[in-house]
Formats: sequence, C-alpha cells, structure tokens
Amino acid sequence: MTMIRAMVEKEKPTKIITVGDRVTQDLTSNQLFPDVLIIDNRVMRKEITPISATAENTMNVQNPPGTITDEAWQAIETAMRESKRTKITVDGEEDLLTLVAVLAAPENSLVFYGQPHEGIVAVKATVETKQRIQNMIEEMKKT
Repeated sequence: MTMIRAMVEKEKPTKIITVGDRVTQDLTSNQLFPDVLIIDNRVMRKEITPISATAENTMNVQNPPGTITDEAWQAIETAMRESKRTKITVDGEEDLLTLVAVLAAPENSLVFYGQPHEGIVAVKATVETKQRIQNMIEEMKKT
C-alpha cells in the first residue's frame, strides 16, 4: 500500500477509481478513498460479504460475465461526471468494466484493479491508454 499511496501523492490524480471488491477494500482500509468504486460482491468469482466501502451515490447495474452492458457503461460515465463518491454495484461481473473505467475517466485519473495472485494494477488514464483500450474494445466487437 506504501507504493500506491506514493503514486497517488506523486500523480495527484483527477479521480481515483477502483474496480473489484478486494482492491476497493484494500485502498479504503488504508485511508485512500476512491471517487468511483465498482464492485460485484465477489472475490475470485466467489461470493463475499459486501465490503464496507461507503459512497454518497449508489448505482446498481446488470453486467453478465464476459460482457459490457450499455447499462454498466452509462453508469460508469455518469459516475465519472459526479463530484460525489459513487459506488456501482454490479449484478454479474465487473472484470471487463476496468476497460470502460479507463475510457470514461478524466485524463490523469488512476484506475486500480486486482490481478489475481499478483496484486494491484494501476492504469493512468491518458490519451495513449484510452486509445489502446478503444482499439481492444473494437477488436472485441468483431468477435
């Protein structure tokens, strides 16, 4: 968590976004409070007791595994425009929503997500990363 705290202090991100229950819990329990939290009440695809992270706004969306629904995409875009902390609870799976979070995040935001058996990954929302992710999504649409 020391490295993440140092990154946040150095980068001074526009927004902090977390995707995943474990990473959200890890950051909040270390006094790093994301602006947007995307969770599905699961860790490694196993149901867990909902985490204690609070937010001023809460949205619930459907997003089946292996998909990105319009509903989830729109909720993330809306949350990024909000000035209040927003929690999006996904009925389904939030994994692919990391891509949407980076695309929708204001430039210079940091998106944190968990990499199973590895740890926490940070992605800075830049023009370049957004373009790479847009290209990935376009390729996914072709299949």
